[in-house]
Amino acid sequence: MTRQDTWAALTRHWQELSDLGGIGALLGWDQSTYLPGAAGSGRARQRALLAGVRHGRATDAGYGRRLDQAGALDLGPVEARMLAVARREFERATRLPAAFVRASSQHAGESYAAWVEARPANDWARMVPLLERTLDLSLEGASFFPEFAGPMDYFIDRSDEGMTAAQVDAVFAELRGALVPLVDAVAAAPAPRTDFLAREYPIPTQLRLGEEIGALYGYDFTRGRQDLTAHPFMTRLGARDVRITTRAQLADPTDALYSTLHEVGHALYEQGVASELLDTPLGGGVSAGVHESQLRLWENIVGRSRAFWAGQFGRFRDAFPEQLNDVTEEEMFRAVNVVRRSLIRTDADELTYNLHVIIRYELERQLLGGSLAVSDLADAWHAAYEANLGLRASSHVDGVLQDVHWFSGGIGGVFQGYTLGNVLSAQFYASASAANPGLDAEFARGEFGRLHGWLSEHVYAPGRTFTPNELVVRATGQGMTAAPYLAYLRGKYTDLYGLS
Repeated sequence: MTRQDTWAALTRHWQELSDLGGIGALLGWDQSTYLPGAAGSGRARQRALLAGVRHGRATDAGYGRRLDQAGALDLGPVEARMLAVARREFERATRLPAAFVRASSQHAGESYAAWVEARPANDWARMVPLLERTLDLSLEGASFFPEFAGPMDYFIDRSDEGMTAAQVDAVFAELRGALVPLVDAVAAAPAPRTDFLAREYPIPTQLRLGEEIGALYGYDFTRGRQDLTAHPFMTRLGARDVRITTRAQLADPTDALYSTLHEVGHALYEQGVASELLDTPLGGGVSAGVHESQLRLWENIVGRSRAFWAGQFGRFRDAFPEQLNDVTEEEMFRAVNVVRRSLIRTDADELTYNLHVIIRYELERQLLGGSLAVSDLADAWHAAYEANLGLRASSHVDGVLQDVHWFSGGIGGVFQGYTLGNVLSAQFYASASAANPGLDAEFARGEFGRLHGWLSEHVYAPGRTFTPNELVVRATGQGMTAAPYLAYLRGKYTDLYGLS
């Protein structure tokens, strides 16, 4: 085959793998939004069948030979990275037996369907055998990659290429050491007014406002849409089909707002990948940590800023005149930044959020390391919350059953990305601000284009062209560091709560 023929064959294969992945994402999106309750087991079989088909194409011997042939070609740097990522994924996929892939997918679907019913019923006992099976499958999956120091190292590298458990441990230790005393100091200070958030806010209006602000941020609704679900997420169903979901409460308009802005941050990244990279191995976010950095940047650093509310409070007051008739812009700004020890990760404020992540990460390490049995997980959860946050859930609904991750996938390598994203969000924003002075004034006018443009150029457009570490260095001039994040938190909350 000529160079052109070899590359064209690879491009067609990558397109097919992308399409199969999109179909799988569509089945998952539907299961989380509109699927009838009784259809869960059937959907699990469908997803397992599709996972098997995709795995077969991802490990096809002919595809492997074309990858080998392409290795002898004279490639440019982007094509070389494309081939390297494809070869890495091929080699990893070929180690996983097809039967294991099908079994894992079907189990994940069945476990998720059970969790949807078990969580509101507070039925932890129903999930124990299912989670034990999940743990067995997770350990089996990691066993196919003995070159890693342990299962957690494999799972972390899979989601954050090049990162190890030891590195994550070091970052978490630094954060815990800095955040615990800051949380204690803030908790001892007078709390801001939040009573008005408990009033009733019509949900359709909440959803409309979130979509309006998401559009201001730059989310393109001609290439996406928003729907309701129990646990919000973003998903790519196709090259130009990037969807978000949210949730809403009648008595708290900020829950829907920040759920939407959270997922919009993910979607901006996916929609911003350069068009020539779509449907190739480079056509998506480079890592879980970098992806999380974007949702935390748009949700928190921008969306909870004083400048944001200077620009958007009028929009909210016009939409909810009765509910906000006695509320000032400053009171709204302080209310959305209240620090309060809580039981629910997704409701946690910026200061306590990372403690929720650290708890989950450490429990995962214990499960994978064999020092904690699934049957003891609920008790270990309560103990960890008491030790880190001084709280104990009254039920498993707000305890071990609250997060969907362990009940819809595997155990290991997911939660650390949330905190790495927090760290990177401040690092990216500091560099964007240095390159674009005056962003706050633009936010106060409801203008976010310059920030979106800088992020598009330096973070979104490259997709996976660079490794995560390379991308961070190219965008910020240094490797990942927690210093900008800690400086951001200390500065913001010292001012908000009048700390010395």
